[in-house]
Amino acid sequence: MPIGDAVLDVFPRPGLLIADKLVTATTGGEFQHVYPATGKPTLNVPLAGAAEVDAAVQAARAASPEWRSWTVDRRRDVMLRFAALVREHEHTISELSVYENGTPISLVETFVPTLADAFTYNAGWADKVGGDVIATWPVAALDYTVVEPYGVVGIIIPWNGPVPTLGMTLSPALAAGNTVVLKPSRPAPFSPLLVGRLLLEAGFPPGVVNVVPGGPEAGDALVRHPGVDKIHFMGSSSVAREVLAAALTNLTPVSLELGGKSANIIFADADLDAAAELVVSAIVTLSGQACVIGTRVLVEERVYDEVVERCKAKVEQILVGDPASPSTLMGPLISPEACARVLGFVERAQASGEGRLVTGGCRLGGDLADGYFIAPTIFADVDNDSELAQREIFGPVVSIQRFSTEAEALSVANDHRYGLGAYVQTNDLKRAHRMAASLEAGSVWINGFPGVPRSVPFGGTKQSGYGRLGGLAGIQEFSRVKNVWTAL
Repeated sequence: MPIGDAVLDVFPRPGLLIADKLVTATTGGEFQHVYPATGKPTLNVPLAGAAEVDAAVQAARAASPEWRSWTVDRRRDVMLRFAALVREHEHTISELSVYENGTPISLVETFVPTLADAFTYNAGWADKVGGDVIATWPVAALDYTVVEPYGVVGIIIPWNGPVPTLGMTLSPALAAGNTVVLKPSRPAPFSPLLVGRLLLEAGFPPGVVNVVPGGPEAGDALVRHPGVDKIHFMGSSSVAREVLAAALTNLTPVSLELGGKSANIIFADADLDAAAELVVSAIVTLSGQACVIGTRVLVEERVYDEVVERCKAKVEQILVGDPASPSTLMGPLISPEACARVLGFVERAQASGEGRLVTGGCRLGGDLADGYFIAPTIFADVDNDSELAQREIFGPVVSIQRFSTEAEALSVANDHRYGLGAYVQTNDLKRAHRMAASLEAGSVWINGFPGVPRSVPFGGTKQSGYGRLGGLAGIQEFSRVKNVWTAL
């Protein structure tokens, strides 16, 4: 499959976006983008080095006084204009998203509206966030707080879902009054660059958002830069440790949204068909390359065999193939290295006997042989101490474990270093809320998964990170409070 006329029309010559300039000559080299569905090269993408990161930070700092001086209604209105532009360009953004990381068009078309919705929602906060008047003693005084932006925020996002991630991060940062240097991941630069262009078209001043695709060098330069006032990082726990170490250079505050291995707990009284669909969604969604999906399935013993069979039957009906086809439910992984990593988990599990392979576990051939496709995979009878249960595979693999009691399910679910999300499937309302109160996770979903609405706080516990995106908490994540005391 060719890259598609729409992509070439938008990016005949990709480059960085610094202020309102397209920068194509860079010090960070180039990245040869490959379409994951075919394994064939598409475009060479210039990458930011330290020099371009510095230029982007300087542009953001130069734009900060103007952006901060805008009245809140003016900031609100330009965010709404951008949301309208996203809706106008929905088809182009969707096509770019398919080709940059192989996400099926059927899923991408649900992602793009969330970007517009995020800007619409957070535009509503721009004119509503204020401080407090505080009682004082022992002397008479007027004391009040002012909510201010940090200034320049560096945002580092992963390749697996740039469009919804841009909505989650950019919109609250901008609504709070910050300027941004955005570093997308090398494999998925196209949709972030188009978003940068649309922000300018909407009327954002040049330099308010700068887009600098790059690798580790660019990320390190951004985190260490003395002109950056806050970092928000989304990615793996291993890279997060490097980010935190680099942030110590200037004691730059950091918020983190990291990996996950979310437990999906299915009790015997649940709607088992709906529960099995949720298991399938953990495999299908981004081909399992997502942080919050429920890849660790815990099933009550009484219905264990039935749930395994239901899941197997549903998984074997998944249409895997061309991401540009509306009928495709699951696309490829991001790279051959990702395929090798996932198959390594499968091979080690089979060699050690730490789980029973129910279905899948192989790379797909035929018409899909040149792409990075792994068959949807289920392991059953998995021990919670095993690699399958404890490590984030980041591929289309779920592990199924059995439990006998509510207490056992809770203990097993919490026996993990990650704490991003958890799922509970039951028709017992009291049990559902007992579980939600005791699960060590930033979010708990009961009897379904609606995605992550912009109005709710989202983030992790334990090694899944800290900080929150969404709702008022998302605005607060990119704001700081100043206290003012006046003697009377």
